[in-house]
Amino acid sequence: MSDTPATPVYRPEIAKRPAMDLGPKPVAPAAPAAAAPAAAPAAPRSNDAPEPKVLIIGREISLNGQITACDKVVVEGKVEATLTDSRFIEIAETGQFKGSAEIDDAEIRGRFEGKLTVRGRLLIRGTGKVMGEIAYGQIEVECGGEITGTVQTSAATRLATSHAAE
Repeated sequence: MSDTPATPVYRPEIAKRPAMDLGPKPVAPAAPAAAAPAAAPAAPRSNDAPEPKVLIIGREISLNGQITACDKVVVEGKVEATLTDSRFIEIAETGQFKGSAEIDDAEIRGRFEGKLTVRGRLLIRGTGKVMGEIAYGQIEVECGGEITGTVQTSAATRLATSHAAE
C-alpha cells in the first residue's frame, strides 16, 4: 500500500446518467434591478372593477350585529343581524338568518326569519324556508321550498310607502 492519495478517476458513465423528470424546475432568483429591466405587473387591476366585498359566515359560527356594504354575504352558520346596503345574500342549507335584510338579490337554501326586502330576484330553493315579512321584485320557489308570512311584491311596498308619505 502506498501513502500517496489516490487520484480521482474520471468515469464517463456517471457523468452521462439519463435525465430524470423531477417536475418543474425552480425559478432562478431575479437578477439585480440594475442588470435587468423592471418586470411588468402580472395583471394590472382596473380602477373600474374593485375587489368584491364578500362576507362568509362559516358552519358552526354565530354572528350578531349589523352588516353593511357587502357585495355578497354567504351564511353557512347562524346570523342574527340587520343587513343593509348589500347586493346579494346566499343562505346555505346549514345557514340560519334571523333579523332584517334589504338586498338586491337573494338565494335561500336554509332558513330566513324576519323582514326580508329583495329589490330584484328572490330564489327559494327546495330546502329553503322563509318566514316573516317578505317583499320582492321577482320570486321563484322550487318544489319543497316554503314561504310563510306577509308576502308582497316590491312594487306594492313602494306604492304603500308612497301613499303613507302623502
